[in-house]
Amino acid sequence: MIRIVVADDQPVVREGFAAILNSQADMEVVGSAADGRELLAQVAKQTPDIAVVDVRMPVLDGIAATAQITARHPQTKVLILTTFDLDEFVYEALRAGASGFMLKDAQAARLVEGVRLVADGSMLLGPNVTRRLVSDFADHAPEPLAGLGDLTPREHDVLLAIARGLSNTEIGSELFVTEQTVKSHVAAILRKLQCRDRIQLVIAAYESGLLR
Repeated sequence: MIRIVVADDQPVVREGFAAILNSQADMEVVGSAADGRELLAQVAKQTPDIAVVDVRMPVLDGIAATAQITARHPQTKVLILTTFDLDEFVYEALRAGASGFMLKDAQAARLVEGVRLVADGSMLLGPNVTRRLVSDFADHAPEPLAGLGDLTPREHDVLLAIARGLSNTEIGSELFVTEQTVKSHVAAILRKLQCRDRIQLVIAAYESGLLR
């Protein structure tokens, strides 16, 4: 069961998302919040697997709330909701530790799929945000990445594939290994590079100049 907290300052949106997610057999909305401060309280109380967070909220916005959640409650992954896929705040939220983002007007099936992807450890990025990540690091000198030398050649290949946005299934097909083997490699890479999730792996790959 995927435990979820939903945060949005619009009651109709918040209740609508909760109804959609609660209708799934493998999901349960265990809390809701109208602002960032309420969100932090709900996450501390419920320890959910996923926090579905509107990027624009009163009292404490989604970016600040995301940073505090990822610092204090690393077991909770954050899925950011935004009005525009090039919202300036989305990129900052990803840097704060969010595991992905999606548009608020996405269809119900897309919301459900997004929550499952993030819960499974996958990243959820739109192509515009991916391009912004690339361009942001393109003009910066590479920074040393601690632990990169500890990766095996196969783990190095998996990291490059993750940075290109491939799913575990796609990586397995490309490298001719099972999806379970890919998951084992991903877990090892996360541990060696001390990254929280795939989003951080992508950022690390570009920051280090491994992929440009």
